[in-house]
Amino acid sequence: MGIDFGTVRIGIALSDPLQIISQPFKVILNTGSTISEIRKIIKSEEVGKIILGLPLNLDGEDTKKTMEVRKFSEILESNVDIPVIFWDERYTTVEANEELKYMGYGIAESRKVIDKVAASIILKSYMENQA
Repeated sequence: MGIDFGTVRIGIALSDPLQIISQPFKVILNTGSTISEIRKIIKSEEVGKIILGLPLNLDGEDTKKTMEVRKFSEILESNVDIPVIFWDERYTTVEANEELKYMGYGIAESRKVIDKVAASIILKSYMENQA
């Protein structure tokens, strides 16, 4: 499972069982039930690990957003029984925007799916680097 964390929305992506293809899955609102929703997805989709996008700045340094993701990771790790792995997510939103533009999405349409597309790019990048 790939996760693109946001303070308002969280993008979720899943891979196939052979971990070859990454697909956008869902966007969930970041509310008090976020961890519960993620746990349900883990169970129903038989997820084996979580790849969590880590938003570093261009120099590879932590930012305010990085700290938010690290805090979310701590909460997530204490509530799930599978590994949570950080993955550099620099440029994923830009790449997701370009992909959606190429596919013909308008700005309003893109806002609804951008987070799960970014999560899919994070997961794809991780899987490609494991081969």
